[in-house]
Amino acid sequence: MNKNLPFLLLAVIWLAACDQDRTEPMATTPETSAEQPQPPLAEPREHVVEAPGGERIDPWYWLRDDERADEDMLAYLEAENAYEQEMLAHLADLRGELVSELRGRIAEDDSTVPWFDRGFWYYTRFESGHEYPIHARRKGDLDAEEQVMLDVNEKAAEHDFYQVGGWDVSMDGQRLAWLEDTVGRRQHRLMIKELETGEVIDTGISGVSSLSWSADNDVLYYVENEPETLRSWRVRRYRVGESGKGELVYQEDDTAFYTQVSRTKSNAFNFIYLRSTVASEMHVVDAADTEAEFELFYPRQRDHEYAADHLGEHWIIRTNHEAPNFRIMKVALDDHADRDAWQDVIAHSDEVFIHGFDAMSDFLAVSERSDGLRRIRIHDWESGESELLTFEEAAYTTYLGTNADQDASTLRYVYTSMTTPNSTWELDVASGERTLLKRDEVPGDFDPDDYVTRREWAEARDGTKVPVSILHHRDTPLDGSSPLYQYAYGAYGRSSEPTFATGRLSLVDRGFVFAIAHIRGGQEMGRHWYDEGRMLNKINTFTDFVDVTRHLVDENLVDAERVFAMGGSAGGLLVGAVANMAPEYYRGVVAHVPFVDVVTTMLDESIPLTTNEYDEWGNPNDPTYYEYMLSYSPYDNVREQDYPAMLVTTGLWDSQVQYWEPAKWVAKLRAKKTDDNPLLLHTNMSAGHGGASGRFRRLEQTAAEYAFILDQAGLN
Repeated sequence: MNKNLPFLLLAVIWLAACDQDRTEPMATTPETSAEQPQPPLAEPREHVVEAPGGERIDPWYWLRDDERADEDMLAYLEAENAYEQEMLAHLADLRGELVSELRGRIAEDDSTVPWFDRGFWYYTRFESGHEYPIHARRKGDLDAEEQVMLDVNEKAAEHDFYQVGGWDVSMDGQRLAWLEDTVGRRQHRLMIKELETGEVIDTGISGVSSLSWSADNDVLYYVENEPETLRSWRVRRYRVGESGKGELVYQEDDTAFYTQVSRTKSNAFNFIYLRSTVASEMHVVDAADTEAEFELFYPRQRDHEYAADHLGEHWIIRTNHEAPNFRIMKVALDDHADRDAWQDVIAHSDEVFIHGFDAMSDFLAVSERSDGLRRIRIHDWESGESELLTFEEAAYTTYLGTNADQDASTLRYVYTSMTTPNSTWELDVASGERTLLKRDEVPGDFDPDDYVTRREWAEARDGTKVPVSILHHRDTPLDGSSPLYQYAYGAYGRSSEPTFATGRLSLVDRGFVFAIAHIRGGQEMGRHWYDEGRMLNKINTFTDFVDVTRHLVDENLVDAERVFAMGGSAGGLLVGAVANMAPEYYRGVVAHVPFVDVVTTMLDESIPLTTNEYDEWGNPNDPTYYEYMLSYSPYDNVREQDYPAMLVTTGLWDSQVQYWEPAKWVAKLRAKKTDDNPLLLHTNMSAGHGGASGRFRRLEQTAAEYAFILDQAGLN
């Protein structure tokens, strides 16, 4: 045990200089009794956070250590982990049962549906008992001998954490390049393998976020991250075997933009894609000409987002120019810089939001959304007619699958709902015939007929109708007696889809109602849904969540005394804000890697992802945004009141939401809250934002979360 642990456990001396965080000395915390384990107490240390909008006192700022080496900080996190284990010790049998259940629903010997690309059938498979995938292929047909390209289990054997951040095969099929992360911070190392000989080349290049082979099989493009902020910013052209990092071909100096490299579906062009919250830009180059400079596709403009793919003699473009919900356009190859030459293929609609497309030789497949549901439209190039694929369930999601061969006459797509496992279908576009290629196996006694999914519409306090997707067991009554597990995200325009997940069955089978609140901040109802849940409209995200809860309770669908809220990352910000605003509605809150120290983080441009997100949250250097963000920031609004039971998780190496945000939040909650409900913090000391690597190891944390919830619901 760390030598500083006694100091941390006994620290109860509070600073008299604190203003908004002033507390009185306590001999013990209000949430414990003599019979219970004693929670760790992080001592407050005076620190002033300066901002144009005014100074703030932050007594737990000291928990931040960019190097992850401070002994006091590490001792505190370890003490919190020990306390969590003590508080959950009585649930050991239930946790073990849940782990067995969760693992029992995983098809251990499984494989993806193979896809054809440039002479090979590619697929990813798992072997029984193994944590990680195996990426493999067969040449020509599926009866050919298997060639294992990358066995991730072998690579992960010597690491506590291992994750492949992306991979690409050279145009001639001879080389594999992949990105590996052995910490969890998503700062990948570039690796190359000669597929014929098995030789592995460690380029020595780290801090990489994406890669793409050119048509010259010796040359690939990759994105280098800025060392301090970790922002993806430079593109380099690297020749296999050369020393150094390769030639710098592009640098993005606008800190609001992320950088990515990829290839068009035709493989004829490499491109650089630059994206901010409200704008995007592409640069393209002939994939066969590795001496050429990238050419600007169309110059960036604020509030203009676009992305293009190549098909024959045209570029096919998704754009929101004069089209808030996006439209599909086309333009001749040489005219891409002339926006007046862009022609409509799929016109803008106020009722339909366009997510993306697959441009095939004979047809265009469009991923779109209407009435809150994601759908697929098929547009015939020759006739100009289009048709929407229809399905029977009330709440579902369907999205484009892997369609690597642009000349294929069929389309792969995936259908799923809260009761239907992911199902890969192939559509013969000419005949309309649909063939089920694979439905994900759920081992055990799973029967989709045992479950019911439905769609509700909750009225928000401003009159807006908010869609809610609900899942429950057919034997669970919706009569006000069943506990509720309510999830939402509500940020970045990312929609929460009503998809299938085997894990949640462990709650649903025990009588829980599971609900996804499709709150503003996503794009479930179109672009306006996002705009009404960001910047100076962010409060709508939080009030929508509470109003969905009120609706389900007022309609007597769930038990008002057993409502649980869960969110992660920006969704952790959501449930953190809700815990301050309306704690009386929730029996428990689970916050995974929560972004809870909004103002302090957004004031610090050295922290990863900060400047990129001014158009999401606002720039707190502007007094208007400073005051608005301060009004909902979960950390800043912790007050002396009763809070729900809370379980908070983080990863020491998280590069998206730094570990100190949830750590500070929990420390402040301990000092302020007036209830005796459990407050637990779990830090994964060897992982980052996504938690543990490996498909089985991460089940331990899920089991701990579910055991915590079931215990609080009285179902242990």
